[in-house]
Amino acid sequence: MVEKKDKGSGLPGIHVSGQANKPMSRPAHALSYDQLIVELASDGHNGLSSNVARQRLEELGKNDIGDTQGVSAWKIVVAQVANAMTMVLILAMAVSYGIKSYIEGGVVSAVILLNVVVGFFQEYSAEKTMDSLRSLSSPTACVVRDGNSSVIPTAEVVMGDLVELKTGDTIPADIRIIEAVNFEADEALLTGESLPVRKDENATFDDATGPGDRLNVAFSSSTVTKGRAKGIVFATASYTEIGAIAVALRQKDSKVRPVKRKPDGSAKPYRYLEAYTLTLTDAIGNFLGVNVGTPLQKKLSKLAILLFGIAVLCAIIVLAANQFNPRQEVVIYGVATGLSMIPASLVVVLTITMAAGTKRMVKRNVIVRNLKSLEALGAITDICSDKTGTLTQGKMVAKRAWIPAMGTYTVDTSSEPFNPTVGKMLFDARQPYQIDFKQGEIENGPDVQPSQLLAGSKKALADFLRVASLANLATVSPRNGVWNARGDPTEIAIQVFASRFDWNRLRFTEGEKAEWGQVAELPFDSDVKRMSVVFKHKPTDQLFAFTKGAVERVIGICTTYCKHDGKETIAMNDEIRADILKNMEALASTGLRVLALASKKFRDHLEKGDEVDRADIESNLTFRGLIGLYDPPRPESAPAVRSCHEAGISVHMLTGDHPETAKAIAIEVGILPSRMDRVRADIAHAMVMTASQFDSLTDDQVDELPVLPLVIARCAPNTKVRMIEALHRRKKFCAMTGDGVNDSPSLRRADVGIAMGQAGSDVAKEASDVVLSDDNFASIVAAIEEGRRIFDNIQKFVLHVLAENIAQAGTLLVGLAFKDARGLSVFPLAPVEIVWIIMVTSGMPDMGLGFERAVPNIMTRPPQNLKTGIFDMEFLADMVFYGLWITALCLSSFVLVVYRFGGGELGENCNEAYNDTCDVVYRARATTFACLTWFALFLAWEMVDRRRSFFRMQPGSTKYLTQWVHDVWRNKFLFWAIIIGFVTLFPTLYIPGLNTVVFKHIGISWEWAIVFVSAGLFFGGVESWKWAKRIYFRRRLHSQKGVAWKDMDVEQRTFAEYLDFSPASSSSPPRGDNGNGNGDGCNDDTRADSSRAAGAEERQ
Repeated sequence: MVEKKDKGSGLPGIHVSGQANKPMSRPAHALSYDQLIVELASDGHNGLSSNVARQRLEELGKNDIGDTQGVSAWKIVVAQVANAMTMVLILAMAVSYGIKSYIEGGVVSAVILLNVVVGFFQEYSAEKTMDSLRSLSSPTACVVRDGNSSVIPTAEVVMGDLVELKTGDTIPADIRIIEAVNFEADEALLTGESLPVRKDENATFDDATGPGDRLNVAFSSSTVTKGRAKGIVFATASYTEIGAIAVALRQKDSKVRPVKRKPDGSAKPYRYLEAYTLTLTDAIGNFLGVNVGTPLQKKLSKLAILLFGIAVLCAIIVLAANQFNPRQEVVIYGVATGLSMIPASLVVVLTITMAAGTKRMVKRNVIVRNLKSLEALGAITDICSDKTGTLTQGKMVAKRAWIPAMGTYTVDTSSEPFNPTVGKMLFDARQPYQIDFKQGEIENGPDVQPSQLLAGSKKALADFLRVASLANLATVSPRNGVWNARGDPTEIAIQVFASRFDWNRLRFTEGEKAEWGQVAELPFDSDVKRMSVVFKHKPTDQLFAFTKGAVERVIGICTTYCKHDGKETIAMNDEIRADILKNMEALASTGLRVLALASKKFRDHLEKGDEVDRADIESNLTFRGLIGLYDPPRPESAPAVRSCHEAGISVHMLTGDHPETAKAIAIEVGILPSRMDRVRADIAHAMVMTASQFDSLTDDQVDELPVLPLVIARCAPNTKVRMIEALHRRKKFCAMTGDGVNDSPSLRRADVGIAMGQAGSDVAKEASDVVLSDDNFASIVAAIEEGRRIFDNIQKFVLHVLAENIAQAGTLLVGLAFKDARGLSVFPLAPVEIVWIIMVTSGMPDMGLGFERAVPNIMTRPPQNLKTGIFDMEFLADMVFYGLWITALCLSSFVLVVYRFGGGELGENCNEAYNDTCDVVYRARATTFACLTWFALFLAWEMVDRRRSFFRMQPGSTKYLTQWVHDVWRNKFLFWAIIIGFVTLFPTLYIPGLNTVVFKHIGISWEWAIVFVSAGLFFGGVESWKWAKRIYFRRRLHSQKGVAWKDMDVEQRTFAEYLDFSPASSSSPPRGDNGNGNGDGCNDDTRADSSRAAGAEERQ
């Protein structure tokens, strides 16, 4: 018993194990399920109404045991202060106060406070965003409300809900089972029982029965390992068994490394020292950020440490250049030079950018479960996708059926896929392979009523429909004049087909006079690709087995078939099986998913709940026919696949369908080239394979394939794992989709595991990095585009920050040469000016760059290289050039004012305070400060596109002179951040006292001419650098490929090494073939390298 507090009254109460949130007459396991349904005012068929569920949620609270910690404001404050960047500022503040430079110390103190406050609010917002995303990707439950099945977050499950459970689900609450079919659950988390526990809905137990023996209850947080079930929720949140334990044992993980002990519990002294040392290094690593966060965050934390070391070195250089003179001004110069190398806003801007990116992804139906995958999305080179429901709509319609003794049935699809009373039914006595479906031979025939067809068949059609109706878990029924369906889309389509002939499952299995009763079920298994049920025919007490599944797997266990209607079955042979396969291929070639149906009398004794031997059920069956299901591709799938190809991403389709079905859909959506006749024979063979063909190859043989399969049919879970391993051996970076329990190994093995939010099991979601809330392939492409955008923006603002740091440090270090009469260096930039530019002028524009939209060509260039990350050679070259160019311009402006127009007068004590001899130095310093401020702001706009001209960032625009105005206004955050930077410059220059005392400069007049000319030179230098880069990359690309990547046909880009585009294709070897059969297709890395080069030009 656990003490509880009643939500409504707040008064403490006692909760009895097995009881509901509101106590019932007896614990749930002691009541029959009919009694429990009555006591909880629920419905075992239609579930609760939406209104009642809403009221109970408000009254009883969310189904959450509260072990997830919310966003802690205190922890965020501590994190803002206790990090390497802020600690450097604190160190600078301490030094400033220590040498009695109170103004500099005060300014640095204000900057620290501003940084902490702004960082706190931004980090708090980012954490809130991630918190909401975690709730979006949390486990879900399939509940029935108002008679309709829907998937809701586990937290919204309430007492009395009717829940449907299947293999792989995490049980959302404590549930009283009301229907169980081979249902087993893993309860080790609660009871310690290592083996799954089989449940029995009809059993009842004494009140005092312990949790481990309650075989009619499924417990919260357990995992369904087998079968399916329905049940009524009776306890949620902390009223569940696992919730009561969590409340009693809630504790935090220790961050102290454990001491390694001997089996007897003792430990040598050095083991204590080892544990303490490791704990200390962990704490230091966490503090510095080098062992926490995403790979990019760790890399930037290491960069911060490197820059800190450089900052210390710069400070030493300053002191050495002034003979280590301990005067205040020399020390402050050293502090200023050190501060110039610290990118104080970097980590904050990174966090905000990534959090904002995840928020944008939610709007595009993508839920990112960890920030690490956010970085990885932009580097994906290959996508391995399922077909059904991802590339296709998942709304199946039974379009054709073939019964050997009868002929071919065709349904003309209607706009109401669940309504069996609408749509035209056609019949042709020929076999499918004898019919030319592409010419519409059947579709032009007369309409036939299903009742006529049923009356015209003696037995064969009824036998076929019996399997279609009963080997099926879906329900199709009218409600308030509208036909509703619950279940798997495949089974719904078959059930609708059976219902057209009035053979609905509910008609035969529901009610007091039900003709059929289910005894056993063997759920679909991805290894055997079949599902079977055993039913008892109540009037005769005869047992029957009904099976449906993949055609090859079903006909392999069939020994007879019905050749003539109403006559005895005859033995099957290889010729008959070949004939069935020929008909299956004829249906599959039109894009239909084909299943086989079979049945037999089951002569052994079997009672409900008995262990079932699958081999006994699925053997010696009678083949009844084929049914072809059409699952149309999503309208957005073909454009999404095309977008992948344009982006240099290969798309692989791994499906359980027949090769012909898979091939037809793959060509339709563009995964396979439409010009397959131009593909070399060995490559064409490798492009489409079955799982058995692929799995029969050794790893070496797979590596020798000219191309990895673009389509794998009849795919099994272990095939997905082998495919990922093969891609990794080719140095590819792959994403894998999955929805079932068996997909979890491949999801974990993939670089980015993508689970389906609607059809996916909780186990698959837990193993994934990303969840698609709409199960749509196009959302994967959207996620990749967003990942690339975030990568680009991080690269932009990091480049902006580091280029500025180089400019400031370069200006100060070269400025050491400017020495006054005392032999001490006169700094061209004052310490406060440095801090102002780092924190005030640049911080907000950096944040604005993080919010930039994607550049126009982001999905027409190859994937990023995660090895180099953001620090590629172009980045490093840009950083050095921009930094040195700004340094040169700043120093030139200082030299012009001092030596060209000021007579070289450097004054006396101009580093400490203003006097009459310092007018020239103060004016030169103000000019340099104004230049550096403008350059920092202008550079932010230039960073919007690292290749294209600032004045021509939209290549297709006809606004030749004014396009740049629209571009700067498009990102309003960046625009106003830069405007604020401009505006705040003037008070620092012209407010008396603030300028001379704090910033150590004075208002300027004619010197603005130098600032304007320097700004023009700045733009000229940056634009010339970009132009030179464009020329370089364009020439390099043309030398490699001879044609621009953007000018290639999409299929030519994707399948260039497999296709021959020459006029003499029929007589010459395909492109990439050297005449001996060994073409470039044997080396995928060649394509990847040339693709990266091609993408370089695409950024122009």
